[in-house]
Order: sequence, then C-alpha cells, then structure tokens
Amino acid sequence: MPDLTLRGGIGARIDTEIEIKRSRFLCRLVRVEDEAGARAVVDAARREEWNARHHCSAFVLGPASAPDQVRRSNDDGEPSGTAGRPMLEALSGREFIDTVAVVSRYFGGVLLGAGGLVRAYSDSVLSAVDEAHARGAVVARERRDLFTLALAHADAGRIEAELRQRGVNILGAEYGSRALVTLSGDEAELRALVAGVTAGGGVLESAGHELIDVEL
Repeated sequence: MPDLTLRGGIGARIDTEIEIKRSRFLCRLVRVEDEAGARAVVDAARREEWNARHHCSAFVLGPASAPDQVRRSNDDGEPSGTAGRPMLEALSGREFIDTVAVVSRYFGGVLLGAGGLVRAYSDSVLSAVDEAHARGAVVARERRDLFTLALAHADAGRIEAELRQRGVNILGAEYGSRALVTLSGDEAELRALVAGVTAGGGVLESAGHELIDVEL
C-alpha cells in the first residue's frame, strides 16, 4: 500500500465528531511537515476546545520505508495506552503519514473503561480518515529520485527539448558555467535516454530524492 496524506499541502484539515455514551470526541486531522508543526496543531486544539477534558494526539512523519520515520502519541491524562497509542495505530493502519490527529474529549459523565476508550479514540481517528476519503481529500505520497545533467549552453535547449519529447520529467535548470538540468524518473531508463540524446556525452548525477503528491 502507498503512503497517504491529506490533499492540499501543509495545513489541510478534516474535522469529525462522534458521540459515545454522552462523551463527545472531536477529531481534527491535519497535514504537517515536521514535529513542530504537529505540536502547534495540538496547542491550537487546546486553545480552541479549551473546555474539553482531554486533548489526546498522535502523529506520523515521513514515509513508512524510512528508518527515521517519527511516530509520537500522547494520552493527555487518559489511562496509559487507551488513547494516543490506538490513535497512532489507526493512522498507521490506514497508511497515513505527515499527519497529526488530535481528539478533544468532552466527558459525558459515563466511564467507558479501558476497552471502551481504546475503541472510542481509535474510531474517532478512523472516522476522520473515512471522511477524508469520502471527500476525495486523500493523495498518495511517492518517492521520486532526482538527477542532474550538466550540459554545454549551446546544447542545453535542444537536449532538454528532446528529453521532454521522450516523456522525461524536467524539473528545472540552472545556468552557470554550464547548464545544470534537474530531472526525475527511473534511473536505468533515464541513463539510456540521456546517452541516446547526448551521443554518450551526458552523465547523470544523483541528486537525492523528494516526496510528491500523486493521485490514488
């Protein structure tokens, strides 16, 4: 399964509410790019829903394949393991990344028990995820490998045009002593195409990668 996130870039948001035994669980699902952004969303929930008893949270940052993926959760006063962790599992189980979920609970006077809390907090996040899908507000996050190609100024325009005609994704160009074209795609395919249009004179250099939004 691909990694998923909310459509619309940083700050994209979905809000839902469920009620269980008179307790109200308000979930905000927000796209973020870093831990500071995720914590800012939690702080905003505390300010805006100041009368709620708990503001439990979970967030996932970075692709699932990355060894440094960040995963955090907080029970905010609920019994340990009954809120933040099931929220985190709900996000991860639905393949969501670069997303924070905050559930603000207004206590309805009826104790739910540990199992009831786990289900309530998990269902609150899942309801927001389902709503995002229903609205068409979900995109996949795809890793794209980047490469640079140094060219003589006299040849750059022609070679760039030929690569575009062959379906190569050209991301831009910088001009210094030589033209440095940035492109992306399958490495083996790109090397073959570059060799063809440059008569073997062009050399691709790896330039890292980026994550982009793609349609499901």
